Amino acid sequence: MDFMHYWHISDLVTKSLFFLLLGLSLISWVTGIVRVIQSRKLATIVADDLTQKIAVKRAELIDSDAATRRLVTEQALLKHISRYRYMSERGLPILGTTAAIAPFIGLFGTVWGIFHALRNIGASGQAGLSQVAGPIGEALIMTGLGIAVAIPAVVFYNLAVRVNRRIMYYANDKAHDLLADSVSLTAVAPTQLGSARTESLIKSAPTQTSKADNQYRNVSSSNL
Repeated sequence: MDFMHYWHISDLVTKSLFFLLLGLSLISWVTGIVRVIQSRKLATIVADDLTQKIAVKRAELIDSDAATRRLVTEQALLKHISRYRYMSERGLPILGTTAAIAPFIGLFGTVWGIFHALRNIGASGQAGLSQVAGPIGEALIMTGLGIAVAIPAVVFYNLAVRVNRRIMYYANDKAHDLLADSVSLTAVAPTQLGSARTESLIKSAPTQTSKADNQYRNVSSSNL
């Protein structure tokens, strides 16, 4: 039985299911290819992009204290990681929905085809091959279409999820490094300030000693 014969004996419900599965298949293929390409691209730039954004944020907080710098840096990291997660998950609901409902749409077409076969048997009163071949073929084709639509959607979904896990790993790993750098910078700042104060005290020590000597000489001279 060729496709034109199948299309000729199909009713409105079967044709509607066919176009629905065809639309889901096209959408899942386009969405899956675009999602995998964009996720792989994001995985290569997520660390550098996060570093640049945190560097800009640090430049704005150069005059803030240590606690403020740490808090703002941590909040900025969480915000950007959430954005990366949102960007990497766009399109996944379409793939997941297609993979979940496509087999059931095909199953509904199968049930509808078997119903046609039973109706033909009841109308003719004979259970011959000519009465059941068309509806049974219709049912099998709908089952195959449902499976054919669901399998690529599942494959694209799993590929995208795996790449997205890599994105989150790179983003979280870089975020920990940036947060550690922020803590080290806040720890270095008080040390440098203390060193500057020590140097100023050392430089001012001879001057203070000279002033004390002069005062002692003046007192001695007045006593004499």
